Amino acid sequence: MAVGSQPSYIRRAVLEPEPPPVAGAAATVRTRARLFDGPFNTALTLVSIVIVVALVWPTVKFLFIDAVWTGSSRIDCLSETVGREVGACWPFIRAKFTQFMYGFYPASEQWRVDVTYALGAILLVPLLIPAAPSKGLNAILFFGVFPVVAFFLLVGGVFGLPHVETRLWGGLLVTLVISFTGIMFSLPLGILLALGRRSQFPIIRTICVIFIEFWRGVPLITVLFFATYMLPLFLPDNWRIDALARVLIGVVLFAGAYMAEVVRGGLQAIPRGQFEGAMALGLGYWRMMGLVILPQALRLVIPGIVNSFIALFKDTTLVLIVAIFDLLGQLRAAFADPTWATPVTLFTGFAFAGMIYFVVSFGMSRYALFMERRLNIERAR
Repeated sequence: MAVGSQPSYIRRAVLEPEPPPVAGAAATVRTRARLFDGPFNTALTLVSIVIVVALVWPTVKFLFIDAVWTGSSRIDCLSETVGREVGACWPFIRAKFTQFMYGFYPASEQWRVDVTYALGAILLVPLLIPAAPSKGLNAILFFGVFPVVAFFLLVGGVFGLPHVETRLWGGLLVTLVISFTGIMFSLPLGILLALGRRSQFPIIRTICVIFIEFWRGVPLITVLFFATYMLPLFLPDNWRIDALARVLIGVVLFAGAYMAEVVRGGLQAIPRGQFEGAMALGLGYWRMMGLVILPQALRLVIPGIVNSFIALFKDTTLVLIVAIFDLLGQLRAAFADPTWATPVTLFTGFAFAGMIYFVVSFGMSRYALFMERRLNIERAR
């Protein structure tokens, strides 16, 4: 001990451990602080509660409480017949369910659509589970083999399967085919366009810039109209491209242009030191991008990528304008059936379609949040 210094205080008795904080009390305190902290927050909270109740209660009342659950025609969904206020007419959905799922796909061949759905689910679920083994093989099967198998299953014409023209497809089948194709091919196309836009070669960079700006400068409905009605006029007479295939090509090119800008934002967020470090290790351009840069860039733009996927899934409803009947198109066609013409049929149908779109979109957003949290934890380690 130095001369003149004060002796250090040393506690020799062990303090009793303090009790753990009460989770319920802490949650109550946080809730009160967030919702009722001051007159303005309190008033805003009360107004929000009133608005939510005013919207939620009529919806629940229409969809469940006042709904009609059994019946065989419009008579069962009329208030004059039921003797009370009538909500959703769910017998209409049950009667038209096959049409909503398959369109005009032949009834004897609808098992092929079911098999396609089952194969897609069997391959997709393990791919979404981080702990599932054999991710490489699973990805090859889902992205490489499954599209080919699904094509021959749905189209037919091989292995004794009758040929089914795409003009007979409809309903949820068309919605999933367009959205899956757009999601599957727009991401790699967007990555290539984003890399090309950042290329040091002026020709490649100019071509990518023109491509991206052109497709981002026109609305999707114009792209679909041009691909369906105008493109055949510029092709030789002996060239025939299926109407659904033209729509798929237009959707992929359109979505790829938007995806390119999302990916480019992630590339610009990567510090220059990452590029320099990869080059210092002797990695070539493609190995540097594939092993170092792109994994980090795509992790940063997961919200933007998922947002584009959700927008693409909902934008498939625009194909109705080119006479391709997706889920919403089949729904609108079913409204013309006089057997189910009631004042509530329209609202019931759109509520049913809205539930499907919400479940799929909400599922994609929740899984994206899960992956963001998981990747952030791994990065923190």
